[in-house]
Amino acid sequence: MLRRRTANSEKERLLPFHRHEFPAEGSAARLLGLGAGAAARGEILKTLTILRHAKSGWDATVERDFDRPINARGRRGAELVGQYARRHAMAIDRIIASPAVRVTETLDLFQPAAGIDAIQPDWDRRIYLASSATLIDVIRDMGKDSQNLLISGHNPGLEDLILELVPESPDDELRAKVEEKLPTSALARLELDIADWRDLDTKSARFVAFIRPRDLDASLSPAMDDD
Repeated sequence: MLRRRTANSEKERLLPFHRHEFPAEGSAARLLGLGAGAAARGEILKTLTILRHAKSGWDATVERDFDRPINARGRRGAELVGQYARRHAMAIDRIIASPAVRVTETLDLFQPAAGIDAIQPDWDRRIYLASSATLIDVIRDMGKDSQNLLISGHNPGLEDLILELVPESPDDELRAKVEEKLPTSALARLELDIADWRDLDTKSARFVAFIRPRDLDASLSPAMDDD
């Protein structure tokens, strides 16, 4: 039975893990090497991991969009992407998330699979169906509190957030994939040369990784990609 999290739960914090370069995992991995510059000089970087909620069921007997649960395909996708994050040692020390049911259920599966179940998410109602501008404000509110932040929520806000943070480049394969669509359970990992989230600005991030459930299990494509 899934462990339902509540917004009033006591918040737990973990120290950041060491940063890792992510080894390639065949053609499905869609990975880029860590950036030069600050990374090569050993300066403090921040990472932002963006996780869209898992596939939800429109046929669920609920009155509010907020209460829609994820379905069986969504559960499989959330677990697979969490396992991928664990294999590649993706450091995460804080989670901020929409309190919508489809997000809480996604994290109930993603976190144990990723090995970060001890982190208690901070549920922020502002993230529910938020625009990219609102999401940037929410992230900036983190200040210096977290080095490796994960935000989980909804489209189109998350997709727009990635496209605003990562500058357009003709040879950026990962950004091009997000331009096509940020599907359910997809995970994007960005890094930034900032020491304080209040300094977050557009066109200031670069891709480290982008992974979709269908990259890990072909049976989850393409119907998996809808809400």
